[in-house]
Amino acid sequence: MIRKEILENQALKAHALFWDDPHRDLTRENGTYYDLPKGVEVLENGDVNFAYHAPDAKCVQVTGTGGSFPEKLIDMEKGDDGWWRVTVSGLESAFHFVNFYVDGTRALNPYMPYGYGFGRVMNFFELPDKYSDFYLFHDDIPHGSVRMNYFYSETVGDWRTCWVYTPPAYAQDKEKRYPVFYLQHGGGEAESCWIWQGKINNIMDNLIADGQCEEMIVVLNCGYVYRKDGVIGSNPVASPVEDLIVNDCVPFIDKKYRTIADRHHRAVSGFSMGGGQTMNTVIKYPEVFANAGVLSAPGIRSDREDKLGLLSDPVKFNSNFDLFFVNAGAYEPAGPRLKEQTREMRKKGFKIVYFESPGYHEWAPWRYGVAEFVKRLFKK
Repeated sequence: MIRKEILENQALKAHALFWDDPHRDLTRENGTYYDLPKGVEVLENGDVNFAYHAPDAKCVQVTGTGGSFPEKLIDMEKGDDGWWRVTVSGLESAFHFVNFYVDGTRALNPYMPYGYGFGRVMNFFELPDKYSDFYLFHDDIPHGSVRMNYFYSETVGDWRTCWVYTPPAYAQDKEKRYPVFYLQHGGGEAESCWIWQGKINNIMDNLIADGQCEEMIVVLNCGYVYRKDGVIGSNPVASPVEDLIVNDCVPFIDKKYRTIADRHHRAVSGFSMGGGQTMNTVIKYPEVFANAGVLSAPGIRSDREDKLGLLSDPVKFNSNFDLFFVNAGAYEPAGPRLKEQTREMRKKGFKIVYFESPGYHEWAPWRYGVAEFVKRLFKK
């Protein structure tokens, strides 16, 4: 059973379009509002009710995207009110993207939360587990702030945005300076996904309130670097995101925010594509970052030239990194490969922390992974 207080937590319902659900219709007779049916409802026994409004449709189906919600079309049943409904049982606890098909055409459900994934707008819902408190919203603790910042990137030749989390005490103590954690998203995602889907601001608030991690600034950058002049190719993993982070964003953040501007007080991490970009960043710019978190990446490797030989010399590797952390979901393809590679490198003397979290290649293990990473960051 899922605890009612978890199911009713506002963090599970909020998304990029709104915090409080405004789905209500106006009664023309007396001008009052009434609740519309919910596009998705998670029950305490773990069943999930889906509803889709399509009075003229002949067929409506719902499906997951693989992993903990299999990519298999499930037929919905039409009611007299024009709403199609179905109850799905047996889904695993996780963050779930959802596809709907109306008469064979993929369509969004306007009565469900919206997110960004697979390179497009997607519906999603949360099926939390009993350990979900660490990323939920708690009203009895101090909360940090999230700001969107503009900065000019010479790497791209245009203006960019980054989202910045500052801890609750940042606005109070005007003299205190903070370490900085640069956190990248995965392929098909965007920089704001770590807020709306990853819940990184809630994770940081909760861990700081519990005394489980140091206070820090968190910076979220877009992981795609495409120049207007066409110099950079279309491969986002191969594009020089590390140049944008180090040459454009780090100086901007150090100037605008009260940071501790040295490599020992900087960390970079990311999942999937962002994990590969993390490796490229710390290999190309070892003088900038002393902490790295590789989440669900293809491996502990880099597409950049390893000038210092960090990945071949455990002595240099250990002296360069204060913390090198690797994470993967227990059931994702990268898991066994990363675990074996970590084991082999440890045997050779490389100091690497490996953490396996539950789940597939999706948000659930990345939340667990980033939480474990920040618990270890910037410890004296």
